[in-house]
Amino acid sequence: MKKIDSYSHIFPRAYFDRMSELAKDKSVIKRWLTIPVLYDLDARLKMMEGFPDYQQILTLSSPPIEFVAGPEDSPALARLANDGMAEIRDAHPDKFPAFVASLPMNNIPAALEEMDRAINKLGAKGVQIFTNVNGRPLDEPEFWPVFEEATNKYDVPIWMHPARGANFPDYVNEKKSKFEIWWAFGWPYETSAAMTRMVFSGFFDKLPNMRLITHHLGAMIPFFDGRVGPGMDQFGSRTSDEDYEGLLKSMPKRPIDYFKMFYADTALAGGHHSGLACGLEFFGSKHVVFATDCPFDPEGGPMFIRTIPEAITKLNLPQDQLDDIYFANAQRLLKCDCC
Repeated sequence: MKKIDSYSHIFPRAYFDRMSELAKDKSVIKRWLTIPVLYDLDARLKMMEGFPDYQQILTLSSPPIEFVAGPEDSPALARLANDGMAEIRDAHPDKFPAFVASLPMNNIPAALEEMDRAINKLGAKGVQIFTNVNGRPLDEPEFWPVFEEATNKYDVPIWMHPARGANFPDYVNEKKSKFEIWWAFGWPYETSAAMTRMVFSGFFDKLPNMRLITHHLGAMIPFFDGRVGPGMDQFGSRTSDEDYEGLLKSMPKRPIDYFKMFYADTALAGGHHSGLACGLEFFGSKHVVFATDCPFDPEGGPMFIRTIPEAITKLNLPQDQLDDIYFANAQRLLKCDCC
């Protein structure tokens, strides 16, 4: 069956080299050095030979551009990334039919310029943002034009990737997160928190046509549907210093209905079908796209391309739902007949 991997990561080589020069904290690229498929295009193409009828929509890997470079350098770094991904797509359209643009979110005027260039000149099919901008929430007014223009001006989907490091402590009396809790559980929390900020900040009321793809199948939201459903129907009952009850009454829809307006992907880091079943039940097959998070698996590329379809098979879904998940939803989101 045809499969379009809607969330696979890459570093164009020129970008990777420049990012390595600019990164002040070399620990953020420690793992990347051990995954050749991430930055070696020949290694990636060789790995993909084992998967016929499989294509990748390219997105830049973390760390976020704005984490690596200051506002003076981040625009050039974003251009380098987008130019590199466009070159990869043009050289191998059968394997990489589309790419998602990266933006320098610590320089919003430059981010808007780069969005325009990447979409209109390079042909990017969407934009990627992270769940926070160097610790700042996405619903701050400064970042609003990115969402507004992506939705209303360019009509492209938005990919949202979690961003959280060990510098986010789990306890107030500590300076860092231990045992990689910041990644295993911090990333799902980050995504869920960003989604919640968008819901209660009115993103979908202001931008009803916004198409935002959450990484890792909507993170915590599907599993906690009772908390975002009946729980958030009581929004404000636990807070005395802000009028959240008034905010709830002013919302045209229940909170849970807004959460179901997000899209999600199948990249759950493995082959366990129970999490996939939970996410699919919450979002519905029309709002879930196939993705593997390639190449971040124990084998450095091919493992999740095998195991995630194996998990999907265990769900015994009807053919029309499989078609939606594996390729039709991606084609509709990207408005791309090249996939």
